[in-house]
Amino acid sequence: MTAASTGTTTGTTTGTTADVVVVGAGPAGASAAAHLAAAGLDVVVLERSAFPRDKVCGDGLTPRAVRELAHLGISDDEQDGWARTRGLRLVGGGRSYDIPWPELASFPDHGLVRTRNDFDEVLARHAERRGARLLERTTATAPVLDERTGLVAGVRAKPVDERGRATGPEVLHRARVVLAADGVSSRTAVALGLERRPDRPLGVAARAYYRTPRSHEPWMESWLELWSGEPRRSPLLPGYGWIFGLGDGRANVGLGVIDASQPVDLKAVLKQWLATTPAEWTLDDEHLEGPVRSAALPMGFNRTPHAKDGVLLLGDAGGMVNPFNGEGIEYALHSGRLAAEVVADALDADRVLGARGRDRALQAYPAALREELGGYFALGRAFAKLIAHPPVLSAAVRLGLPRRAVMHLVVKLLANLAEPTGGDAADRVVTALSRLAPAGR
Repeated sequence: MTAASTGTTTGTTTGTTADVVVVGAGPAGASAAAHLAAAGLDVVVLERSAFPRDKVCGDGLTPRAVRELAHLGISDDEQDGWARTRGLRLVGGGRSYDIPWPELASFPDHGLVRTRNDFDEVLARHAERRGARLLERTTATAPVLDERTGLVAGVRAKPVDERGRATGPEVLHRARVVLAADGVSSRTAVALGLERRPDRPLGVAARAYYRTPRSHEPWMESWLELWSGEPRRSPLLPGYGWIFGLGDGRANVGLGVIDASQPVDLKAVLKQWLATTPAEWTLDDEHLEGPVRSAALPMGFNRTPHAKDGVLLLGDAGGMVNPFNGEGIEYALHSGRLAAEVVADALDADRVLGARGRDRALQAYPAALREELGGYFALGRAFAKLIAHPPVLSAAVRLGLPRRAVMHLVVKLLANLAEPTGGDAADRVVTALSRLAPAGR
């Protein structure tokens, strides 16, 4: 995407005019679009691919993400294609422990698993049914600035084929607010000068699908020991491996590593780790379905500010992956809901106070993110630095796993599942730590 431009350009045709243009129809963009359309606003969503389409991900949803589906009004019944999970199975130090999802008033008591190939389309079609206009095979090329106000007034886009090649002229889509939900590279954000922050963590993950007789396993397995070389004779990597049963005869299997000090061959580490898993999982080349794929994990608000010149950054575009566990879906859905609430208020302000009033009102979005997630993400960034030291990680696995009370606390901390008020001692510890951590900007 080129830098933000102003006015109109010769050869650019006029496209849609809407209250809001959303760039990207992944979980963040689809969530925002659905909430905005339900509020009666005119929303256009630009998606460079066409559904169904794949996305590198673990495909697992914690109870936090399940709660966001409820906010959207999306059913999570198993008959609708979801696989339910009871909790986490933590594996390390030669042991494994099944830790159920916490029973909390604020969250559901179950998690879900579903391929992103299905999941993203479910969200996008839901937004359409609520009234959002979805333009597939449409890639944004540049945000457009209003020459009078200096604020973004829409985006230029062009139709593309399945290989990303232009199939028609550039089109201008006008809107009073633009939501950037275009992923980790966020070309929209970069065009506005918003680059990734080097002081915030960036993870990397690799995943593959395997046919397995244990596809209906109700526990999301997390293997806490990934070795950089020969198992138990080389340093531990700062990350974990996962095995999530999809309930359809397959499992999503992968690993994530946070800011390793040296380059890591993820495919080699994946193969080495899978050789240590129980044979009944059948995680071998014979049962591999499709290629091993990798992707970056933008963590802990690693792109800020989240509001600039009438544009809000959502999900991966704003670096909203949880540094504790690599979860991105919940925070994408969550940011979409928060953005929709703020945008609705900002457009009300626009009618009374004009464009500058609207832009001031949009600053409520980064404020809400800091209030709800800032302390927890700051804690996660400290955690990411801590486990980068192999001796610390090794000691944590060795000493923590045998203590069930400790692991109960760890699950609440890793999955951000503490009751905000009241709750048990573990809830109070997680809440207190999050409040003490500086939210930052």
